Amino acid sequence: MNRLHSQLARFEDAFPGFRTEIVEGDVVASPVTPHHGMTIHRVWSALEPQVGDSWGVTSDVAFPFDEENEFCPDLAVIPAAEVAKNQISYAPDLIEMVIEVVSRGSSRRDYEIKPRRYAAQGIANYLIFDPLKGHCVAMWNPGPDGYRGRDTIPYGPDLTADSPLGKLTVPTASLPVDPKARPRP
Repeated sequence: MNRLHSQLARFEDAFPGFRTEIVEGDVVASPVTPHHGMTIHRVWSALEPQVGDSWGVTSDVAFPFDEENEFCPDLAVIPAAEVAKNQISYAPDLIEMVIEVVSRGSSRRDYEIKPRRYAAQGIANYLIFDPLKGHCVAMWNPGPDGYRGRDTIPYGPDLTADSPLGKLTVPTASLPVDPKARPRP
């Protein structure tokens, strides 16, 4: 199968209001909430001016990793020339940094499955923003079994990620927290 042809294309209009991916061979649809969308918007707005003209930020496009895993990250930093092509899928080896925003039902995928796949692909930085817990998790130093570095930062202070693109900073104080979230530590 041509990995750049998205298997998800056939589901494009089947689940309005849901984000669809293929994870471990299963088609998974996750509902999108206002806090989820607001987090994506604020992180994108913070990162885009910092990544430089050679890099771009994209959202919810398919990255086919293998037959059983076709992820659509909330945000991915890839070469600007690739973003300009405006495709529905891209090769995962283009990703320099990947960002996921946790939603109800995506916790296991975002915290357990995706870190292993992203790290094995050699993606330098993986950031998880969790409006359900009011914190973000920064992962770096990818290896074949996952990321070797990991920090959990409560929303409030800025998150700074040392990446191959330089130091990238995301303010977290104004990121939304679900009203049913566990209290911040």
